[in-house]
Amino acid sequence: MGKKIKIVVADDNRSLCQMLEDFLHSQEDLEVVGVAYNGLEAWEMVQGQEPDLLIIDLVMPSLDGLGVIEKINSQTTGIRPKIIMLTAFGQESLTHQAMVLGVDYFILKPFDLEILGKRIRSLTQDINTVSSSPMSSTTNAVTNAGTTINLGAEVTNMMHQIGIPAHVKGYQYIRDAILMVVEDVSFLGAVTKELYPAIAKKYNTAPSRVERGIRHAIELAWERGHIETLKRIFGYSLNIERQKPTNSEFVALLADKLRVMSKVS
Repeated sequence: MGKKIKIVVADDNRSLCQMLEDFLHSQEDLEVVGVAYNGLEAWEMVQGQEPDLLIIDLVMPSLDGLGVIEKINSQTTGIRPKIIMLTAFGQESLTHQAMVLGVDYFILKPFDLEILGKRIRSLTQDINTVSSSPMSSTTNAVTNAGTTINLGAEVTNMMHQIGIPAHVKGYQYIRDAILMVVEDVSFLGAVTKELYPAIAKKYNTAPSRVERGIRHAIELAWERGHIETLKRIFGYSLNIERQKPTNSEFVALLADKLRVMSKVS
């Protein structure tokens, strides 16, 4: 087995950190070298541990995620770690700032741990170009499949499995939203300002109708869908029995699954 990918996790939510740490420790090719609960600790760990990758929350005590990234950008020595930023819906302006600062990938809370693992490997694949790890062969298979995958067909297939009826208006809105986010993840930082208006323009309707159509389609899926199928598709990301995803969570999670399959990033 090749070199392990060294990771620092930074989030003030201790239960989330523990969940991430448990998951990452269970992966043969990943290693958690530090866990920080505020921005200053995160910056110190990046300096001391020189990780390959930093998973950091956008909003942090003492020094926020943007402040940590600014410090990383200003350092003149050492190799800059890849950065995955955890964000919550509604943080559009901060997400834009983070993109300008050079964040490598955003994940909208809540998220699927398996997708996070795949994203870590794709961002750090130059660290372990040759490895006997079974995880590496999985990633390669995904990469190879990405050259021939039909995104439109995959979206249709996933929505059919989830149980969204094709005759409702929200079906087409969701399909377009997912494909747009796969192509350009920045749409997640401007769902109401850019994503809904773009879809509304295509269908000659109002952005508010797009929002309501997507919400209605998701509600139908949760009423009519099979719980086990929903659990399989959404994985760790939601407590299926207790909550329906928001529009943005739903689109983000499905787009992420497609992005991992197609290697569009």
